[in-house]
Amino acid sequence: MKQERKAALPRYGEYNCALKYLVEQGFETKCILPPPLSRRTEDLGAKNSPDLVCTPFKTTLGSMIEALEAGADTIIMVLGACRLNYFGELQEQILRDLGYTFDFINLSIYNTGKKWDILRALKGINPRCSMVKAGKALYEAVQMIEHLDDITSLYYQNCGFDPTGTYPKIYRQFISDMYAAQNLAEIREGYRNASRAFAEITLHKPQDPIRIGIIGDYYTVMDPFSNLEIEQKLADMGVEVHRLMNITNDMLRNSEKNKQAKIREFSEYSMGASSTSDLWQAQNFAERGFDGLIQVKSACCMPETDIMPVLANLSQDYKMPVLYLTYDTQSSDVGLTTRLEAFYDMVEMRKKVAH
Repeated sequence: MKQERKAALPRYGEYNCALKYLVEQGFETKCILPPPLSRRTEDLGAKNSPDLVCTPFKTTLGSMIEALEAGADTIIMVLGACRLNYFGELQEQILRDLGYTFDFINLSIYNTGKKWDILRALKGINPRCSMVKAGKALYEAVQMIEHLDDITSLYYQNCGFDPTGTYPKIYRQFISDMYAAQNLAEIREGYRNASRAFAEITLHKPQDPIRIGIIGDYYTVMDPFSNLEIEQKLADMGVEVHRLMNITNDMLRNSEKNKQAKIREFSEYSMGASSTSDLWQAQNFAERGFDGLIQVKSACCMPETDIMPVLANLSQDYKMPVLYLTYDTQSSDVGLTTRLEAFYDMVEMRKKVAH
């Protein structure tokens, strides 16, 4: 690496593999990966956060503390579509009050709608880097995100029907390949290897399996630790799990304007953040005849709370049951399993009656 600087971003599912790639290949700077999220991460964040702030604030703050403990001297905070845009400023002050010394790059400040402004902000990591090289790495990192979302979707739709039990092993190898990738060829090779390995497995899937769609706020629904592995729990029950909320679907392929037009029957105006996307996804699942819908949301997430009455209307119109789950730092894994099992039993009985 040309620079001695050590940059880190808080953990966000497995998307850190793409962020690591961008920082190291595009800005030629060492990327420090914080430890995987854990109860300690949550405790660190909750201890040093305002009580009523949403759970992702606490989780990302705890991850920043662990990144600094791991040797990072530069923290990068991503931008968002809700109060996430304000996280960075407050989190930086909290970390400095705790006595940490570091540089802080808050991408929300550069959220002008122009991609090059974000790259210019990131150039603060390494002022001597080439913007052409950074742009190329950004393109390749986006390719990695698309492959990650594709393989992840395929995994949760099918892993519950794999009699060999090798789906998790293939998925873990794919994730490892993404973190280790040094160029676009290696990214594509890892994707091809995982796709081929999945295709070689003969699934024992019923002709009409129980299908459940999952929606929710950007952070909680996409981060397995934050939602207590809800997708894996459902898959282990023999459910075909679908989650349209990911970076590829929500930020790269579908515009906010088109989604709002689609859901006009249920909501004429956007309620902020993930609200429009969630309603669009919920209607998509309902129109495709899904057996159930689960809304995953962080405690104190106002956009997700606001859409609950709309989801109730959609549920009534399409006869699709909805389970509402709210997560905070005290959420119980046992409690979640009990609620999922009850929801599964209800959905299964409805399906049998319908047939």
